[in-house]
Amino acid sequence: MPVLFDSSIYIAALRIKNGAALSLRILSAEQAVWLSAVVLEELYAGVRGRQRKPVERLERDFEGAGRILVPSLSDWTRTGNVLARLAAKYGYDRIGQGRITNDALIAISAGRMGVTVITSNERDFARLAEFSAFPWRLGGV
Repeated sequence: MPVLFDSSIYIAALRIKNGAALSLRILSAEQAVWLSAVVLEELYAGVRGRQRKPVERLERDFEGAGRILVPSLSDWTRTGNVLARLAAKYGYDRIGQGRITNDALIAISAGRMGVTVITSNERDFARLAEFSAFPWRLGGV
């Protein structure tokens, strides 16, 4: 089954290995790896200085392989519905909903494609899984 790493995994790799492990050729040794466009946005928003080069390389590798997962209109719509239900159950305010929006987009678009999300963010992805079926598991660098 193909996999997709959440931002939490890439961020840990950037911090620990200074980006050296961020290569499609290394990541895909055992199974097909996808990159979410949402994860890519989060990575670009958070990198500084020399950490930008590994993220650019990551984008180039995944784009070249045709494995960047972009949320569709239906993913956005389902995300809105999931966020509303999550807010009702857990009392999220708008800030709380905004914080989890990207994770919901990642989860829902990955679920549509049958791609397993690997994350270190258990709390948010477990809550999202209550309202939308998608394969996910905990992982780390």
